[in-house]
Amino acid sequence: MKKQTQFSIAYYIIAVIILILLQYFIFHPPLKEISYKEFKDRISKGDVEAVQIGSEKIIVTFKKDVVDREKVPRVVEVVKLPDESLIKELQERGIDYRGVVESNWGRDLLLNWILPIAFFVILWAILIRRFSPTQNVMTFGKSKARIYAADEKNKVTFNDVAGLDEVIEEVKEIVDFLKNPKKYQRLGAKIPKGVLLVGPPGTGKTLLARAIAGEAGVPFFYLSGSDFVEMFVGVGAARVRDLFAQAKEKAPCIIFIDEIDAIGKARARGVVYGGIDERENTLNQLLVEMDGFDSSIGVIIMAATNRPDVLDPALLRPGRFDRQIVLSRPDLKGRVAIFKVHARNLKLADDVDFETLAAQTPGFAGAEIANVCNEAALLAARKGKDKVEMSDFQEAIERVIAGLEKRNKVISEKEKRIVAYHESGHAIVGYYIPGADVVQKVSIIPRSIGALGYTLRTPTEERYLLTKEELYGKIAGILGGRAAEEIVFGQISTGAHDDLKKATEIARLMVTTYGMSEKLGHVSLAEIEEMEFLNKGPFSKPYSEETARLIDEEVKKIIDESYKKAIQVLIKHRDKLDKLANRLLEKEVIDRKELEEILGQN
Repeated sequence: MKKQTQFSIAYYIIAVIILILLQYFIFHPPLKEISYKEFKDRISKGDVEAVQIGSEKIIVTFKKDVVDREKVPRVVEVVKLPDESLIKELQERGIDYRGVVESNWGRDLLLNWILPIAFFVILWAILIRRFSPTQNVMTFGKSKARIYAADEKNKVTFNDVAGLDEVIEEVKEIVDFLKNPKKYQRLGAKIPKGVLLVGPPGTGKTLLARAIAGEAGVPFFYLSGSDFVEMFVGVGAARVRDLFAQAKEKAPCIIFIDEIDAIGKARARGVVYGGIDERENTLNQLLVEMDGFDSSIGVIIMAATNRPDVLDPALLRPGRFDRQIVLSRPDLKGRVAIFKVHARNLKLADDVDFETLAAQTPGFAGAEIANVCNEAALLAARKGKDKVEMSDFQEAIERVIAGLEKRNKVISEKEKRIVAYHESGHAIVGYYIPGADVVQKVSIIPRSIGALGYTLRTPTEERYLLTKEELYGKIAGILGGRAAEEIVFGQISTGAHDDLKKATEIARLMVTTYGMSEKLGHVSLAEIEEMEFLNKGPFSKPYSEETARLIDEEVKKIIDESYKKAIQVLIKHRDKLDKLANRLLEKEVIDRKELEEILGQN
């Protein structure tokens, strides 16, 4: 591709200087200036042939014989002085004289046109470089999409996507259409114009879109929703038009818009505050373009978002984004497959067990598992190992969940003892109460997230449903640390602030979402976000103040009952609480095997 010439501010400055020099030295060269006395003397001697009198200067033309004799310029200039006798003297000596209107066109051109234009051009260039250093003035309306060619060496295929087996089966139809469009067109079928990928961050939405393009062997246009919007009105709509124009030229192809909620949010009803809404103009143009092209040409639009609730309904109607595919966090089997994909380029030790690693990472998305694999490799390299071992993976998981260990952080012996009992309380309550997650590791080494201790809990199996008793057990396990502080020290500390937040969140979900409250019954009272065009506030509560009071009372009741349960368990196993805390103070870290030795088989 031909390299595009890059213009800088220096070019504009050089052009202005050249124009000034041309008009000054070539088009209007300067005249030699003589004094007014010499001018009068020359008139007296009869050397002057003609005079042109201007408002500021007098142009004097000498006779030819004077020029030849004295070797002086034929034409000179004189600065005009007040002289009432000048006209009379010229008249008496028969010298041709006339008045002239002085017009320095070069100066007028410079002051009135060149310099103002140059100033605004330079100012414009500075602004462009400041707000968008790589943006050329003439390319504002051009699409900023990055195009990945079909024959790229590092193209992504379905083999690079794991944990999304059902989703892959769903999108294989799109790949087949791009490869064999006549198979569907002969029956009159039309492929969906748009496919919206919905899911939490890191679940592989962008990766899946690139895999579809890679499998189909077609160009892939990638850009984010924010790439359409600039500080100048009309740029977003122009970029949408240019994007679809490019896509039609390279059809069949895939357009992928990441984070489409940046431009696809629901449009406000009525008055648009602050004048023209550039985002809405961009969205309107996108809607028009999606309606205006024929799906049979082989252009498929894909988009990704983790906020489908804020998208404009017009964007989601049939004929635009016809199909919505939900990418959820992977299950145990999916996590095993993802670990295998991201670890295939690593040198692994024989003790690495992907089943165990997947069990220790419930709720992890694909991006988080990729991060764990990379962190494990970095840890192994830092320690000078030849292969990545299981211990490196487990340490990487802890770093991702709880942050980096800060062994050099100095805390007092009193605080260390409080932390030891706090973490021991979590471990014992979680060990003995059904429903609480199994404790895999207990540590009192400070972490970079601000925690002075850390208890790693993992569920025994992949769970999709939880009973009321199991949720009570989870809350009791979370509150076990504060309960231990109260039993041992007779007072509580600030160390349980994060525990209280998690416990309250579960209790509120039990009351408002799961219908697990006796007073409120089997109703859902979750706060929902209403759209502005329903003439309600953006965060309108679908219940009364009296119901809100009951919700608060029921949440408090659940927390209090769970806390009492944790107190009872710790009082019953007080000797084991002391033993576990003392072992922690001695070793700082206790794993599952040693925990079972101290507490016995449950």
